[in-house]
Amino acid sequence: MTQKRSKKGTKKKFENFSEIEDKGKRLEALIHLGNDIIEKERRAPLPFNDFLSLSCRKPDFVFRDIFQVIYDMLHHYVPEGIEEYPSPDSIGFIKYDFSKLFVDDCDNPFFADRLFSNRLMNLINGFRQGTRHNLIYLFEGPPGSGKSTFLNNFLFKLEEYMRTEEGTMYTTYWHLDIEQLGGFQRFERRMMAVAEEHENKDLESAIAEAGCDRLQYPQKYLDFECPKHDHPILQIPVTYRKKFLDELISDEEFKKKLFSEKQYEWVLKDIPCSICKSLYTSLLETVGDPLKVFDMLKVRKLNYNRQFGEGISIFNPGDQILQRPLSNPTLQHMLTDLLKKESVKFIYSYLAKTNNGVHALMDIKEHNIERLMNLHGIISDGVHKVELVEEQLKSFFVGLINPDDKKHYEKVPSFQDRIVTVKIPFVLDYNTEVIIYKNKFGERIEKDFLPGVLKNVAKAIISTRMDKDSAAIKKWIKNPALYNKYLDKDNLLLKMEIYTGNIPIWMSEEDIKRFDRKKRKEIINESTKDGEKGISGRQSLNIFNNFYNKYSKKDRLIDMDMIKSFFNQKRNLQGKEIPKGFLDSLQDSYDYYILQEIKDAIYYYNKKQITNDILNYLFCVNFEVGEIKICHYTGETVEITNEYFNNFEKIFLGSACTESERILFRKNVRTEYVTKTLSQEIRIQNLDITATSQFLDVFSKYKRSLKKNVLSPYHGNENFRRAIIDYDKPGFKTYDKRLKRDVKLLIENMIKKFGYTKVGAKQICLYALDKGLVKKFEK
Repeated sequence: MTQKRSKKGTKKKFENFSEIEDKGKRLEALIHLGNDIIEKERRAPLPFNDFLSLSCRKPDFVFRDIFQVIYDMLHHYVPEGIEEYPSPDSIGFIKYDFSKLFVDDCDNPFFADRLFSNRLMNLINGFRQGTRHNLIYLFEGPPGSGKSTFLNNFLFKLEEYMRTEEGTMYTTYWHLDIEQLGGFQRFERRMMAVAEEHENKDLESAIAEAGCDRLQYPQKYLDFECPKHDHPILQIPVTYRKKFLDELISDEEFKKKLFSEKQYEWVLKDIPCSICKSLYTSLLETVGDPLKVFDMLKVRKLNYNRQFGEGISIFNPGDQILQRPLSNPTLQHMLTDLLKKESVKFIYSYLAKTNNGVHALMDIKEHNIERLMNLHGIISDGVHKVELVEEQLKSFFVGLINPDDKKHYEKVPSFQDRIVTVKIPFVLDYNTEVIIYKNKFGERIEKDFLPGVLKNVAKAIISTRMDKDSAAIKKWIKNPALYNKYLDKDNLLLKMEIYTGNIPIWMSEEDIKRFDRKKRKEIINESTKDGEKGISGRQSLNIFNNFYNKYSKKDRLIDMDMIKSFFNQKRNLQGKEIPKGFLDSLQDSYDYYILQEIKDAIYYYNKKQITNDILNYLFCVNFEVGEIKICHYTGETVEITNEYFNNFEKIFLGSACTESERILFRKNVRTEYVTKTLSQEIRIQNLDITATSQFLDVFSKYKRSLKKNVLSPYHGNENFRRAIIDYDKPGFKTYDKRLKRDVKLLIENMIKKFGYTKVGAKQICLYALDKGLVKKFEK
């Protein structure tokens, strides 16, 4: 019995210990959380003198307005771009990675294609020069182009950036010394009345007897932040500001920029808001010493919060327009009481909350039409009236607009000069379209496609979004018939490649040389006509889902035949038609690239191998078919067959050569070998055969033709086809040594160089043979 009680007691003791341990862990977690929040959200006011010290040490960091911060934010998230074809003719069409800005940690990712990435980067790079103020930026695109997603993610990352050390912006924060300013009049009168009523009591006892507790004592300081987010340096009067900064900043290089460049013009010319300006004047009149006023001036880190409209405000078309001024009656009452006059009017507009911030309109419809038109005067002059008070504003005014809604401002010609339109169309870069599919349906989908085929689904969709007429390409390509085997009649496939920054490998050297800076720019500029019609982003996902569900369950990888079958059956996709003949050209282009991959995969020759092949052939042309000889040049045993001769000769003459052409070629080689090479250069001049004119001539031509015609010996060769099918099976051992070597090299290189699986490599090789691609693209 005693033993049982002991166990029970021990168990209870352990439970108590466990509970204490859990409480300790919870407390520790809360402490860590608190420390993290304090570290991240710390906004303790900084004395103005300390701020000036920071300004001296890091002027380029401190003196930033919203436009400069947006510039820094973009370059914080977007690494330096890549230009694949750097040259003096570069137009700066750069490959940028916007994933950290628009994808990472975003609930709804936005995928910027190369065209839009460059437009956005070029726009915001202008912010750094200070040339893009007093404008409103409208991102124009059709419904379903992702405009809202783009802007939401952009502003989300701006908020995130401004909470970091690198993104810090500062604002004016007033810390008024109540005692130094003479205290609150009404509080003093109340205390004097209490004292008079209780003459025989000390003040503290009198207050207690009168029913007042210590909580009714006024605070020592009156603290509040500038509602308009004035930069602290603006509190230095404009008249003295330049001289003051000249003495404050020791960095001569920065000072030169500060006093001469447009981007810093605001530092020298902008004035504080009416609240801060009137408060400064009243304080100076009261205390008489500017240094004492600056002692009551502090600096605080800006904390923009879209949810509360602080620094970043987004207005939807249905949001009601706020007409009345904003105010703080309690603070107004305290300021009037403390300063003993009504010189400070604590009123401001809702626009002030986005001064030095972002004022965004989601779709120019309903109430947002009126908001846009109301911005006309503000953007032009940077000023508007709040009752009788002038309010100066400088914000990043941005909006989203559908093409059909431009009529709301186009009827006001003067307003058009203040609007910068940035196109944000449907995706026109097939690489980006593929990324969207993989984001929606998972990275795994690519494993169900032969390499390159998934991109062709994207190209079929994008073809509906493109303008068929391109004056720039017609001006550039003088002989379009040259590309009939790879290019559609409307040049859409060529535009798609250029929009991704790629110059196709099938283009002639002459046209590549003609593709100068002017022509590149003309084609990129034409892209503004594309992407406003066709299959939208949302429709594209629905179409792809139907396609994938239909073909991914097959026992083979998705190929081009499946794409053609699907899209030919559904030519009218969501009311948008793929251009006539485009799918055929898409397959032709794909076939050409596949043939180049296979040629590259099977091409293995080095100088020694080429030399041995030529020496064996020069030796064997002197014997009849059916003999087996050992070549005295190479020491290799050669079975002289028609297939042996054909394989070598087709590399020279191409797969389309006839038997009579091959026999004539063989006869001429033999005649040259016997009458000149063997009789004169070897026997008389005592030359090594590899130094003879015949060998050098054959070597040069053979090497030049080898890669081009490397597959010619296998065109129509059923033995080669069966060897591919039998690869990696027991029956593969029965094929001759050279055939096994070629097939093994082909399959392994297709896997290693071009990302095929073993099954995919066999499937695409059989596809090339069955489609007769060698003959199809033979010149």
